[in-house]
Amino acid sequence: MSDVEHIKADSRNLRGAIAESLAAGGSRFDDADAQLVKFHGIYQGEDRDARQERKRTGLEPAYQFMVRTRVPGGVLSAEQYLIQDELAERFGNGTLRVTTRQGLQLHGVLKDDLKSTIAEINRALLSTLAACGDVNRNVMCCPAPPISKAQTEAQGLARELAAHFTPKTRAYHEIWVEGERVDGHGGEEAPDPLYGATFLPRKFKMGVALAGDNCIDVYTQDIAYVGMTDGEHLRGYTVLVGGGMGMTHGKTTTYPRMATPLCFVEQHEAIALAEALVTIQRDFGDRTNRKHARFKYLVEERGIEWIRAEVEQRLRYALQPPRAVVFADVCDHLGWLETRAGDATLGVYVENGRIKDTSQARMRSALRAIVERFHPSLRLTPQQNVLLVGIATAQRKDVETSLRTHGIEIDPARLGVRRYAMACPALPTCGLALTDAERVLPAILDELARELAKLEIPHERLSVRMTGCPNGCARPYMGDVGFVGRSKELYDIYLGGDWANTRLNWVYKTGVRIEDLVAELRPLLRAWRWERSEGETFGDYCSRIGRENLGKATA
Repeated sequence: MSDVEHIKADSRNLRGAIAESLAAGGSRFDDADAQLVKFHGIYQGEDRDARQERKRTGLEPAYQFMVRTRVPGGVLSAEQYLIQDELAERFGNGTLRVTTRQGLQLHGVLKDDLKSTIAEINRALLSTLAACGDVNRNVMCCPAPPISKAQTEAQGLARELAAHFTPKTRAYHEIWVEGERVDGHGGEEAPDPLYGATFLPRKFKMGVALAGDNCIDVYTQDIAYVGMTDGEHLRGYTVLVGGGMGMTHGKTTTYPRMATPLCFVEQHEAIALAEALVTIQRDFGDRTNRKHARFKYLVEERGIEWIRAEVEQRLRYALQPPRAVVFADVCDHLGWLETRAGDATLGVYVENGRIKDTSQARMRSALRAIVERFHPSLRLTPQQNVLLVGIATAQRKDVETSLRTHGIEIDPARLGVRRYAMACPALPTCGLALTDAERVLPAILDELARELAKLEIPHERLSVRMTGCPNGCARPYMGDVGFVGRSKELYDIYLGGDWANTRLNWVYKTGVRIEDLVAELRPLLRAWRWERSEGETFGDYCSRIGRENLGKATA
């Protein structure tokens, strides 16, 4: 087994020496406990901008922590959001970040403040348990406000999956909520009944969607449930398995993969099917090489028929064949949306998911003011935006006025190329980042917007996704354009995905300097402008021309 597998096996059901380390103080956990706290929703990192100066002056790294709250389907009450906002001010860096999996992250938390932060999150009836680590992570779901019974049922399945696959260890509440010392009977707790003593080989991701709208990127999930509807009613789910984004530069044994259709299940079969698939990964996933440990490699190498046979053996019945899945669009749910209850929902664009105040736009202050005054519930979207749900008709103008007063654009049509862009946090907070993403993407989009304006197509839909490393947190291997960090200020350019995110894109150029990214796209955008067929997106144009011919077509 790999070193991390031994750490999990010896952890006493995720306890390790976390409680003792908290009591002893200091700025960091040791290497073993730094692995274990991930299961508790915490990543240990440092301010990487300060690394060289602190090293030069003989100081230890500026250790800080990211705390991630698991929010199934992205659903938050007004009270829960306000507590997160308060924690960002008291213990974080003054910002909140909506993740691409509909969770919430606090950045810049110090070790001495971790216990207070997590206790407050739990008092708000939220949890950070299993937001990270080798378990099933936050379950995604289309965040659209319910306008049909099918939507309500799909969102209910997301909550059921999240509850069913939450680790059963008592360590989390002992350490962070109850504050008890971890000794005596706590150390003799039986292994988790589902995950076992070593949990899964790597992280595992699930999502629930409805046919037609691929807003959760179903093909990137380890397990995706795609609801098949008959008007108002949900008839069951086509299930896809084995998707995933991560890869390693220069390693052909690691790669992004699209999920494969497996079967169709009735609603009452959905949880049992997921358990069968998770236990297959538990039993057969690679525990020797973490870079080869994701479920996608098991599906790819053993084959979908082997997966089906294993599932049928565990369930003791034959699976139904999958029904055809068709996605026409990816809806970002921005702007005013009507709901079944007769009130309205407003989808608010949040650049790269970072809820913060700047001199131009005071997003954090705006959302706090609106939530305090009108008490809407909130839904976090897979595109890192926020939906304000349950706005009464009489309140709409006041909500719009408040947003505009704070400098927030509420008309998605005016966002241009920013509307469909995403980036991961990258530097300075992510320990895996090779270069920047969130901090540099806005300037790149400004330059890209100028190019589209020159071509007289400023409002054409174009999806741009940027990551600071190849792990793919912003899903850069799907969509029109992906910028993937290779080393400091160098990126690979990926092109040729489709708008509905049902096709992987491919690497067009490697090692492009950050200042040359838009210049590399310029001739391609020009060719697309004049040579495309009617309604052809940029990704579809690049795919049609092909990787080999794209450079020749623009020479």
